[in-house]
Amino acid sequence: MDKNRKAEVWPTMVTPFKEDLSIDYNALEKLVDWYIERGVSGLFAVCQSSEMHQLSLRERVELSSAVMKFTAGRVPVISSGHISSSPDDQIEEIKAIAETGVDAVILVTNLLARESEPDSVWKERMETLLSKIPEDVKLGLYECPHPYKRLLSKELLQWIISTDRFVYLKDTCCDLDMLEERAKMAEGSNLKLYNANAASLPGSLQAGYAGYCGIMTNFHPELYVKLCDTWFEGTEKVKNLQNLIGLASVIEYQYYPVNAKYLLQLEGLGFTLKSRKQDYLGFTGSMRMEVEQMRDFLKSYRF
Repeated sequence: MDKNRKAEVWPTMVTPFKEDLSIDYNALEKLVDWYIERGVSGLFAVCQSSEMHQLSLRERVELSSAVMKFTAGRVPVISSGHISSSPDDQIEEIKAIAETGVDAVILVTNLLARESEPDSVWKERMETLLSKIPEDVKLGLYECPHPYKRLLSKELLQWIISTDRFVYLKDTCCDLDMLEERAKMAEGSNLKLYNANAASLPGSLQAGYAGYCGIMTNFHPELYVKLCDTWFEGTEKVKNLQNLIGLASVIEYQYYPVNAKYLLQLEGLGFTLKSRKQDYLGFTGSMRMEVEQMRDFLKSYRF
């Protein structure tokens, strides 16, 4: 493993809404530029942060297409292809997202089997999907926490790697031992692993993960870019940066994604606080101050 490599940062994009809860494409274009100006490697256009479960298929397709248009080839784009539990609906959704031209279609691990169902059911359904998805469509996996978190077992991950159909895994295990084990399994394969957890990010990069793909890129992506560019140096400054982003990441448990939309509003991107997932009125005055204070402190931070 080349410890001097630079790792990648992929924001899990939030969706800006107008007052009537329709998608605000003017704000979206500004958001795409904001991410890219801060040095990100790619964009995860449709995911849980995007409120994908509250978007119609048409909106998910339009959102993916718009992000592709706004990036204009500057960075690659991936999108989650499905939110349905019906296999037939999933195939329709996946093919529709693939037709937008995104660089990879990301499949959601918790939609292939119910929480009570074994891995054998999951594998059987995935085999069915793979038989109906054109082989030239690059695929990824997303251990989405909603409606429940289904982590890939060691056996399933080994099988996934063996299919040679998958190029991306957004890992949400948040467990360093598992991260290290998965990195060893994926070594030498086409599957690139991305950690969604800030606290364990340095350890996962040391183990061989390709980078970070998580919520906190909506607050300060530039700090993740800096860490992913310098993680291997092991200096006191790098360690301080690691500690800082790990501590700051607790804000994701506050009132997300409304709190991220508030920060992006402060950044001048034209965001409202409207969300289809949450009532923005639940975002309290003290929560606003916490976001403001975190933003002000990190703006003054000098690496």
